[in-house]
Amino acid sequence: MDTIKDIDVIIIGGSYSGLSAALALGRSLRNVMIIDGGFPCNRQTPHSHNFITQDGASPNSISKKAKAQVLKYDTITFIEDVAVSAKKIDDSFNILTTSGKKFQAKKLILATGIKDKMPNIKGFSDCWGISVVHCPYCHGYEIKNKKTGIIANIEVAFHLAPLVKNLTPNLSILPTVKAEFNDEQISKLSENHINIIEKEITEIEHKNGYIKNVLFSDNSREPFEALYAPLPFKQHSNIPELLGCKINEQGYIEVDMMNKTTVNGVFACGDNCSRMRSVANAVASGSMVGAVINMELSNEKF
Repeated sequence: MDTIKDIDVIIIGGSYSGLSAALALGRSLRNVMIIDGGFPCNRQTPHSHNFITQDGASPNSISKKAKAQVLKYDTITFIEDVAVSAKKIDDSFNILTTSGKKFQAKKLILATGIKDKMPNIKGFSDCWGISVVHCPYCHGYEIKNKKTGIIANIEVAFHLAPLVKNLTPNLSILPTVKAEFNDEQISKLSENHINIIEKEITEIEHKNGYIKNVLFSDNSREPFEALYAPLPFKQHSNIPELLGCKINEQGYIEVDMMNKTTVNGVFACGDNCSRMRSVANAVASGSMVGAVINMELSNEKF
């Protein structure tokens, strides 16, 4: 199959950040190819919040509306496919997809997202994004005043505890490993009436993704209505690695203030390069990347 070459920018990933970048580029008359496999990380989340004008909308409805608006620009093409190979040859990028399509572009945007690593706890993945959540800004208001737990190591638990305590008086910490709280930490938790449950979780009982009880290895159970669980993750795509993009110690693609990666001509936006994991942040970073790339392309031709 011949390589399609008349492309200014290829965007791998067609969710919020990728579509936002495409919008900025399409409005600047750039020829853009979006490649997306249709497997977003928030596909199970019923409602998206903390994104002005779209608060409470479903993630899918936001994506559909965004895609429809972006594809009104006739220089933007969207294909449902998965990029499996990427090579930089001189000043261009060659992309191969699972269907065998080949594309070449001057610039490349990685809007590939991340993939959460689910723990081996029965029922956990069924509740993920519904009543087991990662972010108090995205979900906290909807689960305010509910009996809530934080499943995390000590460091992360203490980062989240003040934020979650602000939203509910009934809070417990369920350490992921044997906890060794120091005297100051124990005192702070006691002052805020935060319980510590140091037992191994074996199952989350739920109905349609909504938690009823947490079961432990000693066969005891504790009723809960919501859980925060910041999960480990990996990059959703191996394309950054194939291109030689530097990954930092936290597992994110390393970018500068303009979202440029360590590989010239390659940019990243959205969850794959930022700890601020939200729709609003993804849209903002994508918009900036689109503008920066358009400026580069304009200057190169000027």
